[in-house]
Amino acid sequence: MRGNFRNDFRRFFIRGLAAVLPTILTIIVIVWIFTLIQKYIGTYINRAVQWCLVQYYCLINHIPLHWKGADAQWDKIKAFWQTYHLGWIGFVLAFVAVYIFGRFVASFIGRNVWAVIDQTLSKTPVIKQIYPGAKQVTDFLLNEQRVEFSRVVAVEYPRKGIWSLGLVTGNGIEALRKKLDTDLLTVFVPSSPSPVTGYTIIVRRDEVVDLALTIEEALRFTISAGVLTSSPQKMREKLFTRTDSKTLIEPKKTATDNSDDVQKQRGI
Repeated sequence: MRGNFRNDFRRFFIRGLAAVLPTILTIIVIVWIFTLIQKYIGTYINRAVQWCLVQYYCLINHIPLHWKGADAQWDKIKAFWQTYHLGWIGFVLAFVAVYIFGRFVASFIGRNVWAVIDQTLSKTPVIKQIYPGAKQVTDFLLNEQRVEFSRVVAVEYPRKGIWSLGLVTGNGIEALRKKLDTDLLTVFVPSSPSPVTGYTIIVRRDEVVDLALTIEEALRFTISAGVLTSSPQKMREKLFTRTDSKTLIEPKKTATDNSDDVQKQRGI
């Protein structure tokens, strides 16, 4: 009884953890991103807004302007900020600032200016050791031009006799195709259980087998280590299992059936 409870507890705990953990991790990542924006961008925007309000207050009240502003006015603005919980203003303005900067970079002038800045950072000592790697990561996560897979194939990889699921990304390298004088395909073989990583291989077109699977079904198969397959395949597996598990027992023949068989053998 104690063993059954232990097994049930372990099974249901893991099932509940598998259901809850993705949501918790998603919330943690979102909160971390918001905290990062608020800490490194929103805080300084809040200070800039407070400075503008201090200068405006000094202007309308005919108080001599100072680039820092009077301490008394700063205290009033900070008290007002804390009383009405206006810290979110910097967070919202940070998003607006990033959006405006993105529009600027997308323009003709901004694109050229940012290209110069990008080249400068890539050639600056010390920074060039960090910036290119960080840029590759952000480009992979946030780039609008995603890698598109055309279809799902099976390819013998990593050796003959072992078949792996692959996603066709395009034709092979043109120089290699001319050298071999044959049609080639570039295939991405995802790793299990994380299909984000994998191997990119170039194979002959006639060495791959096209599969009637969608990209989602192939990724689901890879992530689950082959446990989750397409619905038609599951139905066939159930039918084969039921057929194999059946024990076929022929019914016993009666005396009349035996006499009929004898007559058939004699040709009567």
